[in-house]
Amino acid sequence: MKKTKLPKIFVLDTNVILHDFRAIHNFEENNIVIPIAVIEELDKFKKGNETINYNAREFIREMDKITDNRLFGNGIEIGKGKGLIKVEMGHPFSEEMADSLFEDTQDHRILATTQHIFENNKERQVVLVSKDINLRMKAKALGLMAEDYLTDKITEEKLDNIMQDVTTLEAVNETIVEELFYKEEGVPAKKLNIENIYANQLFTINTKAQEQNMLVRYHKSTDSLVQVKRQKAYGIEPRNDEQAFALDILLDQNIKLISLTGTAGTGKTLLALASALAQERMYNQILLSRPVIPLKNQEMGFLPGDVKEKLGPYMIPLFDNLAVIKRAFGSTSKEVVKIEEMLKTEKLLISPLAYIRGRSLSSIFFIIDEAQNLTPHEVKTIITRAGEDTKLVFTGDVHQIDSPYLDIHSNGLTYLSERLSGQELFAHINLVQGERSELSELAGKLL
Repeated sequence: MKKTKLPKIFVLDTNVILHDFRAIHNFEENNIVIPIAVIEELDKFKKGNETINYNAREFIREMDKITDNRLFGNGIEIGKGKGLIKVEMGHPFSEEMADSLFEDTQDHRILATTQHIFENNKERQVVLVSKDINLRMKAKALGLMAEDYLTDKITEEKLDNIMQDVTTLEAVNETIVEELFYKEEGVPAKKLNIENIYANQLFTINTKAQEQNMLVRYHKSTDSLVQVKRQKAYGIEPRNDEQAFALDILLDQNIKLISLTGTAGTGKTLLALASALAQERMYNQILLSRPVIPLKNQEMGFLPGDVKEKLGPYMIPLFDNLAVIKRAFGSTSKEVVKIEEMLKTEKLLISPLAYIRGRSLSSIFFIIDEAQNLTPHEVKTIITRAGEDTKLVFTGDVHQIDSPYLDIHSNGLTYLSERLSGQELFAHINLVQGERSELSELAGKLL
């Protein structure tokens, strides 16, 4: 008689729930254990306006709905086709833990619970799920299985596609090149026999007749390749091919959602802001925002002033980009006067992301800087608030992530760029050439 395979038992860390409050629905028919230490930690996060506070509250509501006045006992069904869930009370540290881990922390209590479940379920596979690398290492040192929460992680292959999103077309017939150059409507895509082409895909064509590469973008609505012309936006002009592509999609009214990735100094935020200013008459407001990762750290308390003044230093990089645009004109120019007036009336608003969340985003050009520090759920929450005539631009460097629980494969910017690739309303460009200074580019490459 064939032996029935028992469901696995997954023990969830607090950070998994704060990352995705619906995580308990993503483990199929397997069972889930929530240590009581996790519930204690969630209680500390339930107040506040950040996404993690929202996730803490929503998870507790979800658990309350599942239990529906029932006791956990050996577990309660999460839903049809899913496993059981229970809250496990605390357990003493084993002798091995007590000898090795001297501090009585919530992380160590979660480890103690995992070890207890492992020792009492030898016939089952018990796995601690945590986004904390250090906690996973401690678990493995104790002989416990541990893994990251992988539901919204992007594979290495898909990540490579995001990083190399401009395709070079070789040996293109000169007649087709001339058609691309002179015809505004472009050339039917079938003439170039390109396989697996997708909406807003970017191409470069090496030509003999021109000094620069010809830049081309695929328009799905007309099934044609159209030349990308090098445009200027509010005093800022592209310095390389990728920046030209970026300005093209930023100034295209038909593209409502954009992700710009690239290392520091490649011009992501500057191009987005310049494009927004160039189109300000089309929008009720331009919002420029970024997440403030150190907000929960104690050192914030040592900064003088109220909350807005405390957050001011974290907004300086955004004002720096605005200063670059101002320098493109004279200090008394009408363009600079216009910017000052927009700041005064809040037609142009630079603000921490926490102050923006919850707003209705109608007819707004919204630039979200440092988006690599957002979770996929946070990015989704922002996008789903977009109303009519709103344009969203996410910028960031996926190699410089400040959040301890995100990485290049699991952050919101990577997730957005991969999941929406090929949609007509979406476009992505990875900027690779640093333009801040020769020194900046050298440091980016070698240090």
